[in-house]
Amino acid sequence: MKFRTRARYIPALVLLLPSFLFYGCGTAPVSCHIPAAGYPIGYVERGMASWYGPGFHGRKTANGETYDMHQLTAAHRTLPLGSVVQVRSLTSGRTVTVRVNDRGPFAKNRILDLSQAGAQALSMIGNGTDQVEIKVVAYQGRPGAMGYLRVQVASFAEQANAQALAGRLRGQYSDVRVETVDLASGRRYRVHVGRFTSEQQAEAIAGRLEAQFQVDPLVVRDDT
Repeated sequence: MKFRTRARYIPALVLLLPSFLFYGCGTAPVSCHIPAAGYPIGYVERGMASWYGPGFHGRKTANGETYDMHQLTAAHRTLPLGSVVQVRSLTSGRTVTVRVNDRGPFAKNRILDLSQAGAQALSMIGNGTDQVEIKVVAYQGRPGAMGYLRVQVASFAEQANAQALAGRLRGQYSDVRVETVDLASGRRYRVHVGRFTSEQQAEAIAGRLEAQFQVDPLVVRDDT
């Protein structure tokens, strides 16, 4: 069984989600200070940012808010919801500060999905993507709201395909589940494995799954 990665904007029978996860302190180019509450103030990451707009406008975000593409918000796969992030374009030098209220982006080589307003501030609307550096500068979420990390193995348009993969996984991995989500491109069934408290644990399982099933797994935070 072989699944291929697709961007979040494009409907497909199989939508593979990215393998981003943030690395531990001291791993270049990431640096972070983690207070007692577990929140990574000062976390820094570099990579490709994209943006999402009209197709998602008015839909519910991961923290329960209604997505407004005209507000300065963003989606990230593992940073705690409520993270306030300074985003700097590595091509133009422009900066914008956004609040993380959603999960994504759903493409393996991207680290952040900006709202349309955030993308406009960086002048990246036309190109669609930009190389950026992000830095967590504050937190506006609920204390203790940071949930476990999970490995998302794959995402399907057909529930039967998701259940078939979950069945293969259950004999070898713990806490296998299928999550149903409604996206702008249609309903998806996501197969998740495990509950992890560290990125290193989740990475190890993701690497094993990739080799075993020829998938492109990703690490996501299970928000509480």
